Amino acid sequence: MDSDGRRDTRGTHANPVPRPAGPPEVPAVPPRPARQPGTPPAPAAPPPPDGSAFLTWLRTPRPEALPGVWRFGHRPRPEEEPERIPARQLLSGALIAFLVGWLIWSLLYNGYLGGWWMLPLFAMLPESWAPPGTVRSVIAGYVWYTVVALVIMVGVGRLGRWDEVWRRFFAPRLSKRPERQAAPPPEEDPAAWPALRAAGAVDAAERLAADARSGLMRDVDHARIARAWQGVARGRHSLATFTGAVLSQGAGACPHPSGVRDLPSRQARHDLVTGQVRLGTTADDDRNPYAYRGAGLALGPDLLGTSLLAVGPAGSGKTGAVVRPVAESLCLHALAGRAAVVVVGAAGAGLGAADAYDVVVRVGNPDSVYDLDLYGGTTDPDEAAAVLAEALVGDLAEPHPGSDSRRSTTVLAQLLGPFRAVHGRFPGVPELRQLLDGTPGPLAELRQGLQETGQESLLRELDARERQMGHPGDVGGILADRVALLDRPAFASFFDTSGQSRPFSLKALDHPVRVRIDLPERGHADASRILARLVLAQFTASVSVREDRSLFACLVLDDASGVVTPEAVRGVQRLRSAGAGVVLTLRTLDDVPRPLRGPLLGSIGCRMALSGLTPWDGQDFAEVWGKEWTEARDVTDRQIIAETPAGKAVHMLRRVITGKAPTARAVTVRQVERERWSASELAHAVPAGHAVLSLTTVSGDHAPPLLVDLRG
Repeated sequence: MDSDGRRDTRGTHANPVPRPAGPPEVPAVPPRPARQPGTPPAPAAPPPPDGSAFLTWLRTPRPEALPGVWRFGHRPRPEEEPERIPARQLLSGALIAFLVGWLIWSLLYNGYLGGWWMLPLFAMLPESWAPPGTVRSVIAGYVWYTVVALVIMVGVGRLGRWDEVWRRFFAPRLSKRPERQAAPPPEEDPAAWPALRAAGAVDAAERLAADARSGLMRDVDHARIARAWQGVARGRHSLATFTGAVLSQGAGACPHPSGVRDLPSRQARHDLVTGQVRLGTTADDDRNPYAYRGAGLALGPDLLGTSLLAVGPAGSGKTGAVVRPVAESLCLHALAGRAAVVVVGAAGAGLGAADAYDVVVRVGNPDSVYDLDLYGGTTDPDEAAAVLAEALVGDLAEPHPGSDSRRSTTVLAQLLGPFRAVHGRFPGVPELRQLLDGTPGPLAELRQGLQETGQESLLRELDARERQMGHPGDVGGILADRVALLDRPAFASFFDTSGQSRPFSLKALDHPVRVRIDLPERGHADASRILARLVLAQFTASVSVREDRSLFACLVLDDASGVVTPEAVRGVQRLRSAGAGVVLTLRTLDDVPRPLRGPLLGSIGCRMALSGLTPWDGQDFAEVWGKEWTEARDVTDRQIIAETPAGKAVHMLRRVITGKAPTARAVTVRQVERERWSASELAHAVPAGHAVLSLTTVSGDHAPPLLVDLRG
């Protein structure tokens, strides 16, 4: 029986987990379900039947831009702000220049300045060619009038900065008009698939181009087939197999194994050509670099590969403005065969519809189709003990020095190894609790099984465990208490190891799978934190041993309270090189132990502080963002003392008129080092619906802290 990668050690193989998108034989793609009435279509996404909108979307320029800039239709700006003249001064100068030009023209035209300005015309036109009073002389005169008027207009236009007036007040309004986009040549048209043509697959390129023109192709189809073509270019698939799949299925070729070609609905703006999802707009604020002001702010795998941490109080928009769009984008990437995503949050948190995922694990819900593998699908007792110890007591290492993860791992390994040797599986939650409590019956049964099979080395492990049970510093009691939180009636049908359930394992992240795990926070808050730590530990352990790291893997954890541990921080630091990342949200940094706040912020590449942050949380962000050199201007008004009687009279008259003494202004400019964003500014100067976000790409490029409007 073929394994589906989720539970090779369990022996149950129903409902396979999606494999990477590629040309192997896959059933034909079913038609896309109709959109529900009232659901708004996503901008720049599925095309109408004629395909014109899809072609326009595909041909829209996406220039290279700074990290985090929404590249779809982006128009780059200068990196530095040009000297900007106040609007009132600019308009008044333009008007005065126009009046001066009009005055000069009137004086010349009416002859108040004499006829000297007509001498060049008489010098160029001989009298024999245009005698006075003839039609030729009249036409030549008007032509000369026009030339002189244009010279005057150009001169006063440059003095009055008419070009700046045009660019600032008129050009933006005209640029908003839609422009008809001409089709580029086939070698430059992305809708013509030039890479396939260059490789000799002309028939496949023609079939895909025809489907695009007829409206049968969507953005997910384009991204999925482009991903499959990358596999051909890297030698993972043959060109003949790819071409055959495209010719037979067209835009539906190389489908996701679920047969789905799009999400049931979208709430964010996505661009699958660049892989970005738009979160908002960078505010037109002086604290933002000029090149970013007014530009769209977007995230993609190149940024999520360095992980993201969002901190803000309840209601600040962490779930709706950050987690939900990112999860939706990663699900689209999974349908395109580019990513594997695991979204973890409380039940009812609004992390997307169930039919937007391949696997939905509802822990504590008896109607859940899937179970959660407590041991991560591993067959190694030491690896299973390390991951489980991190989940159970990883957060207790600081307040309980005797319960560090290494000692806990040793205790669990002393029990898991012998149990697996006897029963061929790992213990379930009730069985593990009995073993940790030191219940005589299960331990005696385990000892007898080891003696019958001659497992002397494992008998020594079991003997060591029994000797440690009587010591005051034994961590077995702490582990048993933590396991007891999972040994509740609500979880009776979960974490089964006997093969009777359908457990999901994070070993499936080798494939483009979409997973949502709902945690039972109501009444089981401690158990939910244990399970969140378990998923994070299994994720960091699984993605580091994947073979195909071109498949981006991401864990989205909606609430990371009580999840950040020393081992978790070390695991996050290793994700960038493994082609993976995590998205964590916190209500406050107080949910992270003080010694771990600096390492956490240092290991995360993208840091977001939402509105409503506390000053002490703002202080941690201010420290990690550091300082920068800025220009400080000190303005001093010094009173002018008149020495002559006439000067004193003028000063007295000026004081009577203005009510102020005459002063001279002195401006001192100096370079000072100041915080990019101070704790006070983060706590009080970030408007509602906004956030301050710094970005780092996997290649090392970074963006300074940016004030972003998440509602834009």
